[in-house]
Amino acid sequence: MNILREINQTAVRYPDRTVMISGEERLTYKDLWTCSDLLARALQRLCKDDRTPVPVYGHKSPLMLICFLACVKSGRGYCPIDISVPWSRTMQIIESIQPPFVLACEPPQRAAGGSVSFLEEDAIRNLIQEEAGKEPITLTPVSGEDLFYMIFTSGSTGSPKGVQITSDCLNHYLDWSVVLGTTKEEKEGRVFLNQAPFSFDLSVMDLYTCLACGGTLYPLTKTQQSDFRLLLPALAASGASVWVSTPSFADMCLRDPNFDSSLLPQIRLFLFCGETLTNRTAQKLAGRFPDAVIMNTYGPTESTVAVTEVRITPELIAAEHPLPVGRSKPGTWIEIHSPEGIRLADGEKGEIIILGNTVSPGYYRRPDLTEPVFFTAKKEGQTVRGYRTGDEGFLQNGQLYYCGRIDLQIKLHGYRIELGDIENNLLKLPGIKSAAAVANMRDGKAKSITAFLVSEHRPEDEFGKALKIKQQLKEYLPDYMIPKKLVFLDQLPMTANGKADRKALGGMLS
Repeated sequence: MNILREINQTAVRYPDRTVMISGEERLTYKDLWTCSDLLARALQRLCKDDRTPVPVYGHKSPLMLICFLACVKSGRGYCPIDISVPWSRTMQIIESIQPPFVLACEPPQRAAGGSVSFLEEDAIRNLIQEEAGKEPITLTPVSGEDLFYMIFTSGSTGSPKGVQITSDCLNHYLDWSVVLGTTKEEKEGRVFLNQAPFSFDLSVMDLYTCLACGGTLYPLTKTQQSDFRLLLPALAASGASVWVSTPSFADMCLRDPNFDSSLLPQIRLFLFCGETLTNRTAQKLAGRFPDAVIMNTYGPTESTVAVTEVRITPELIAAEHPLPVGRSKPGTWIEIHSPEGIRLADGEKGEIIILGNTVSPGYYRRPDLTEPVFFTAKKEGQTVRGYRTGDEGFLQNGQLYYCGRIDLQIKLHGYRIELGDIENNLLKLPGIKSAAAVANMRDGKAKSITAFLVSEHRPEDEFGKALKIKQQLKEYLPDYMIPKKLVFLDQLPMTANGKADRKALGGMLS
């Protein structure tokens, strides 16, 4: 598949079809194609031969979509940054990219430091208008192994790392995602629900599958997702046929008895990724949406969203606990390896290894992080990239079962979080001598995070101090990474080799 060609074909055949709804604003396929073309020419004139990725800052606006396509049409990848990302982290990302400028679809939280300029909405729209009056120039869109987009994930050192996804990676992924659960024809022109911000790779599953099928994207705002009184009316107004979210978000919606097929009569497909889908959540969904197909998938950002699939039926829910995450998609191979790198047999637990045509080439400008986990291998006569996920699992008759993380990385509400990232940022705060973050697990799933702290002086008002620390952490971490609970200790329990005894700390969780 060529995603740009698919979008262009829809723009030609159905120019007035809505591609994205945002409040009262509706963007058509014609305007998306025309405006992104004009902005791409402006970017090509501005950047000349500089192929550095361009950060696109904002929150689920139609203008962001125009900027994404403009970047790739002009021959350079883009990096989405949501407004919910703390400003210090935003600047970390920008400084690691060193772009010529940032396309800011919403006003930046603060004035940008350094030499990077922010082109805000008025400036972006002026570029589009000015380019309309100029002689057209030939565009050189990204293709093959060129970077299409880059998403920054949590890093154990306290600094985020940029996962590079190429044009080929995305197009191979879309070959599969357009037929995931239902046919491409059944998805044609449908409304796709967008829950995740564009800086979270789950959004690729709804955004680009929607564009490849000529559909309409219906994003939920931060306000709607945080206020249940607004959420259900927004869902009812969406007319969504394809639901893409984390299992946690669906679980939250299921708490309301009105969340069923009468609220969303058009729903035909649920697509889940990002964390464990429990039997309980799946059973409730199947009961309330008996005519909808429920698909469970698995895959890290490094392998382009997802690489396995399984249809969740009432029979499977009754027979399997926990639920499998499925069989690998075409062009992908799943293997289970021992710590020594030996391939394990069916039923044996080990590290999940992904090989195939959607594996990333590695982390942006970080060969030190890339080399330990990315590699190449021969599969069926072809050389493919491989990725050591750090996830534990096993294969049984071709089905993959996910068992959690091997290292200190967890999934919480669909977000991948390095506990070391939280710890390193806690240690930036004045008075904190040592810190250890621990996940609160239930049914094999992270429910929240508790941080154990040793401070120079144990606070008399521990509750007040905890509130202050959480507020300070917002300077460095997004909300989903801030520990729910902070516990002050005189010292951290240690293992024999001098490391924080996480097992002992886990035993302190209530």
